[in-house]
Amino acid sequence: MDIIDQDGVQIPLPDGTRLSARIWRPAAAGPVPAVLEYIPYRKRDNTLPRDETIHPWMAAQGYACLRVDIRGTGDSEGVFDDEYSRRELADACEVIAWIAAQDWCDGAVGMMGKSWGAFNSLQTAWLNPPALKAVVKVCGTVDRFNDDIHFKGGCLLGENFAWGSLMLSYCARPADPLLRPDWRADLRQRIATMPHLGAVWTDHQTRDAYWRHGSVCEDYSRLGPAVLSIGGWNDNYMNAPAALVTNAPNAKAIVGPWVHQYPHTAVPGPRIDFLQQMRAWWDRWLKGIDNGVDHWPDYRVWMLDSTRPDASAAHRPGRWLAEVLPSPRVSMQDLSLGADGALGGPGDPGRIIATPQTLGAAAGDFFPMGLNAEMAADQREDDARSVCFDRPCPDGLALLGAASLTLSLSADQPFGFVVARLCDVAPDGASTRIAHGMLNLRHRTDPPEPVPQGAPVTVTLTLDQMAYRLAPGHRLRLALSNSYWPWIWPSPAPVTLTVHRGTLRLPVHQGEAPGWHFDEPAPPPPGRLRRISPAHESRTRCRDAISGVETLTVTSDSGETENPDHGLRTRAVMTKTWTIHPDDPLTAACAIRWTQRFARDAWSVETEVDAHQTASAAAFALTARLVARIKDGAEVPEIIERNFDAQVARRET
Repeated sequence: MDIIDQDGVQIPLPDGTRLSARIWRPAAAGPVPAVLEYIPYRKRDNTLPRDETIHPWMAAQGYACLRVDIRGTGDSEGVFDDEYSRRELADACEVIAWIAAQDWCDGAVGMMGKSWGAFNSLQTAWLNPPALKAVVKVCGTVDRFNDDIHFKGGCLLGENFAWGSLMLSYCARPADPLLRPDWRADLRQRIATMPHLGAVWTDHQTRDAYWRHGSVCEDYSRLGPAVLSIGGWNDNYMNAPAALVTNAPNAKAIVGPWVHQYPHTAVPGPRIDFLQQMRAWWDRWLKGIDNGVDHWPDYRVWMLDSTRPDASAAHRPGRWLAEVLPSPRVSMQDLSLGADGALGGPGDPGRIIATPQTLGAAAGDFFPMGLNAEMAADQREDDARSVCFDRPCPDGLALLGAASLTLSLSADQPFGFVVARLCDVAPDGASTRIAHGMLNLRHRTDPPEPVPQGAPVTVTLTLDQMAYRLAPGHRLRLALSNSYWPWIWPSPAPVTLTVHRGTLRLPVHQGEAPGWHFDEPAPPPPGRLRRISPAHESRTRCRDAISGVETLTVTSDSGETENPDHGLRTRAVMTKTWTIHPDDPLTAACAIRWTQRFARDAWSVETEVDAHQTASAAAFALTARLVARIKDGAEVPEIIERNFDAQVARRET
């Protein structure tokens, strides 16, 4: 089917702001349903390669597909204020109403996206704009406080600062002069008004109204549109699919072995024909075709098999299961934490948890994106420094669901956290992480309370969802720590925990269930961006033999590319450095530099963000310097600069 491709379409909002859209739609006459993707990541360059694997194909199936830059980003007008803000979601409802009113739309609209687009698709569905009939979300959450990149189990994540620094860089990118003649004034406005989001997020240290906004778990019954939820075991938004299938009125889910990518392009394999799955979803809920989607299994998951740990795994062995939740094939098994490190053994553990601050080096990234050693690595080094409880599995063991851990423990400080990892230990000692969970001990109550020093308290933490089958002869390991750097920002002082008793509750799967088959995706169309310089990634970990400080340095260079349609050249370079001393949590520090360059002929804009986070016992210090250099034929470039400096009190971390 022939399609029309229009970029720079302006969508007016009631306050006069205009959002920039690219629209692909069938060339043939007649109104069709529409599908919206609405994100801040720049449709002219940043997301263009992936956009062009999805939207033109879907348009050829009889849908109008729109990629819209949200307010204050990309080529859209206005001021960006925060992620998933009330303004952003109100704009989404207005955009959906505008789409439904166009003569090329039949009035039915779907919304889709990955990550940011998954979040605001689900949150917009919770608002129930009349034209929105269905959603496809990939890699997102239902709970913004307990299961996002900011906090997890009340623990402040290192990714909170990293993501805030990224957004400083992203929001300082200019609109394209070919679409926005006012790009210079707009860039000045963007830099002058952008919030210091890392500091904003850090300041909300409890599950207050700020985080409850946009958390659809507050009331699943409000989700009117049908939801197809997709996640990956190597991403860290693997919990939402099960939550939605269990609680939402009309939801189906797919969870594969994937990282934080769409499942037709993601690693590890196997990939699936995601576009056909999405087309079937839209055909059913936007076109009203009775195609059997209603009878899809609620929960289609890839049950991982035991394999060697590999932080750059291209494929994970396993099999597809077609399940319902709760599954009649799952029974809960309680295993006590026994003496001598026996999981399910007799006696009380009587173990001390006081792990070095550097534990966590094998954790991988919060949301891995590809094959650059971003996934969880061999856990042996972290296991060796943790408190471990092992259980032999001579006949193997299949797990499906979320494990929980109840501990009776005492602490020598009024704060602290505990991290629990489930690992598959091979006969040679190789340790593969299955799932993990974490709890800030102050958040054992709501509202949070200090930990009574020396007095036993009982806490329960829930680990992430999993689908995993240990091979016969392997061991199941529970590894406990009270450090996990750089995933979790450390406590303000070293903490010693004493574990008096504990019980691990496991969701044991009987191992047999109906299977499923997904078609493999077609090869993606060749990328159209012209590569001018190569991309490069590196990840280096080192220890200073004199000071004892350990450093993790991650670099990423996208290389320079050029869009053949309009000549825009782009390049992004990032360096991220995490440092800490094994004995001193107050040495924890992160430094991030983002450089982004945009050029066409004699015009260019380069932005640079230098951001730093440290902490004292009393407060977090977040600083950043943003510089934009504009060259537009003038001999002397225009320089726009802004500095950010925030001190955020440590109240509940």
